Amino acid sequence: MRLDIHQVKLPLRRVFAISRGAITEQESVIVELHDQGRVGLGEAVKSSYYRHDAATISSSLERIVPELADYEFTTPEALWNHFAPLLDDNYFALSALDQAAHDLYGKLNSSSVYQRNGLSWRNVPQSSVTISIGPMDEVLREVESYADWPILKVKLGTPNDLEIVEALRQNTDAMLRVDANCAWTVVETIRNSITLAELGVEFIEQPLPADAPVQSKRVVFEESALPIIADESCQREHHVRECDGLFHGINVKLCKCGGLTPAFRMLREANVRGLKTMAGCMIESDVAISAAAQLVPLLDYADLDGAFLLASQPADGVKLNQGNFTRPEGYGCGVTWDASLV
Repeated sequence: MRLDIHQVKLPLRRVFAISRGAITEQESVIVELHDQGRVGLGEAVKSSYYRHDAATISSSLERIVPELADYEFTTPEALWNHFAPLLDDNYFALSALDQAAHDLYGKLNSSSVYQRNGLSWRNVPQSSVTISIGPMDEVLREVESYADWPILKVKLGTPNDLEIVEALRQNTDAMLRVDANCAWTVVETIRNSITLAELGVEFIEQPLPADAPVQSKRVVFEESALPIIADESCQREHHVRECDGLFHGINVKLCKCGGLTPAFRMLREANVRGLKTMAGCMIESDVAISAAAQLVPLLDYADLDGAFLLASQPADGVKLNQGNFTRPEGYGCGVTWDASLV
């Protein structure tokens, strides 16, 4: 097998801000995994919170290139098991490799990833689109630009969070979901949940820091007026069990857990435990979004708008039309790209 590694800059349509900072472009690493005349694609992007950037992702992947050269590819799951220990807990790099392996396997065997995993593309949920933090006039203009989207996910973690949601509710009938990105306390979460419920918000994503005491998470779980979805608190497979009884649902992201191989297992375990299931993303191209879209038939909620927030990109795959996913076309993850554009 051969692995080609490409570092890419992805420009955004507008400034994207959350409680931890703002960006105008995204650092991405797109990989091509070659075998038997076919190519699988995968992607991982920069995240300051998880302490990964294009350089750390690329350097981790470069270290396994010699091992890949002699590796006999059978299934994505076998490849994941073999290379996960070699990537030194760099789950972002592992995710890019695993996405490419699933895409490659589908192309070699004329199957889509979701169908190989026993899923059908029926009654899939719609995706939200994200409203980032900013001055109120800019936030309202952003909401207006998404007038045809049925679900808005609102980034919070400001001194005037409730005022933001109240203003949005006065300007849209869309379903609202909020994401505090670890910025609230227990008292703030419980208090805010009451007002947010009155404003028709569906759930709150990750209000407390991931390292908040278990008892704090339990109090919020028991006393919040709205369901609580774990994001930063649910990164790896073992976190699904830990979130049971502390959260009402989990948000799985490929880069956090190490790709599609563990993501499928996490979502199926969550279903068994009665937890709501969600898949999210970073700001990514169609490469990573098309991979994550293979999970959509397993989801209660989807937040896969990362590529929609880009001004331009070198890939083409699963798209969102006013929150509705296009069915993945072709084999693997249904994605192609033009390396000459990077």
